[in-house]
Amino acid sequence: MTDIGVDVDETGRLLRDESGFLLQRDAGGSYRLVLLRIPVDHVEKRVRVQGYYIGDGIVEAEGVAAA
Repeated sequence: MTDIGVDVDETGRLLRDESGFLLQRDAGGSYRLVLLRIPVDHVEKRVRVQGYYIGDGIVEAEGVAAA
């Protein structure tokens, strides 16, 4: 279990669904992402997400970049 407020630095595939964006993690599982900017150029591609965990499988992303 991940503690709230813990820094997240993960790679994986950025996916978009009807609810927003998901990171399909290289380490297994996924995170729902809260994003300030919409990274349309990175959808369906491998990315690196940096941010912090806010609970319930959700990460507040501070940055999304190509991995």
